[in-house]
Amino acid sequence: MAGIIVKPRARIFHGHDWVYASEIQKTFGNPEPGDVISLKDFRDRPLGTAIYNPDSQIVARRISRRKQKLEIEFFERRIQQAIDVRERAESVDINLCRMVWSESDALPGVILDRYGDHFVLQTLTLAMHQRKDIIIEAIIKLLEPKTIILRNDSPMLKAEGIEPEITLVHGENPGPFTVEANGVIFEVDLLDGQKTGLYLDQLEAHAAIANMAKGKRVLDVFCNQGGFALACAKAGAESVTAVDSSESAIAATLRNAELNGVEINAIKHNAFDFLKHCEDEYDLIILDPPSFTRNKKTLKDAMRGYKEIHLRGLKILARNGILSTFCCSHHATRELFLENVVSASVDAKCTLRLIQNHSQRLDHPILPGIPETEYLKGFTFELAPSR
Repeated sequence: MAGIIVKPRARIFHGHDWVYASEIQKTFGNPEPGDVISLKDFRDRPLGTAIYNPDSQIVARRISRRKQKLEIEFFERRIQQAIDVRERAESVDINLCRMVWSESDALPGVILDRYGDHFVLQTLTLAMHQRKDIIIEAIIKLLEPKTIILRNDSPMLKAEGIEPEITLVHGENPGPFTVEANGVIFEVDLLDGQKTGLYLDQLEAHAAIANMAKGKRVLDVFCNQGGFALACAKAGAESVTAVDSSESAIAATLRNAELNGVEINAIKHNAFDFLKHCEDEYDLIILDPPSFTRNKKTLKDAMRGYKEIHLRGLKILARNGILSTFCCSHHATRELFLENVVSASVDAKCTLRLIQNHSQRLDHPILPGIPETEYLKGFTFELAPSR
């Protein structure tokens, strides 16, 4: 089997499963893009098997510590192991969850989301994309889906040399349909929607924040399709305002509000401008923006953006109010994000009391040795009395 020899002090010797181009000492056997290759250390000792793409910055991603072939039995075994993890997690609805989460389930680049009988598949690495038909076969055998939609629209595809596509690969297009999470009804459109319509990783946070919303004036900024806003309205909030710059997101929020029999004041507006010019006060403010950075080069600019929304949010937060803020960028660590909120509170001349920590749901498992598997972090604060 062709393969690579890894340099000393590479991250794979510290628990990671990736090998970058700069960490390769030698390539042997002329592997082709998408091949399964052998990994060896600088003393010629085996490190396992990996998938290979020399055109990517991440040249090799380990799939096993032993010799391994990407055959149907491999995919059936790994997907079944992923299913077992979700079934053991009491907080996860097995019918509405991320069923496979890439490296966290030892399937680098494979993401599988379940919405009842309908599934959305992503193949974000070249080797897995080349074998998508085998992966689909394994999914059909294990989960008996009515629908599988390949939704390869991630910006990560460019680095792997994969053309984006959204296509039906099994069954019939279900069109828009509804799912229920935490007692809230959402409309989802897996094939033709701009997004699926529901962020599975935030379902626990929706419920946690909703528990604080009764009788409060709530502001949900970067509302997407209304996840937090709907949960708070259903929980008995006095009023709910939802803000997003996307016209389709606002339309979806209003449609979901109608499905749930609640009233939401949904406003199409640039979130930064809305916060800057807002003259109202709110008892509970949720800030859940899309990622402000996808690489280290733009991290400083991203942190300036986060600080601005934190500062603006704090200035319209009522006495004893609650601020809940989230970051979905891996590059902005939990510690850095917390420092950002504290810095904004200093500039706003207020004191915050941390009352909840948030992370991605257990259907998005985190491997400490692979920090990239953890991306979502959040904090909920209470505005402390003036000192």
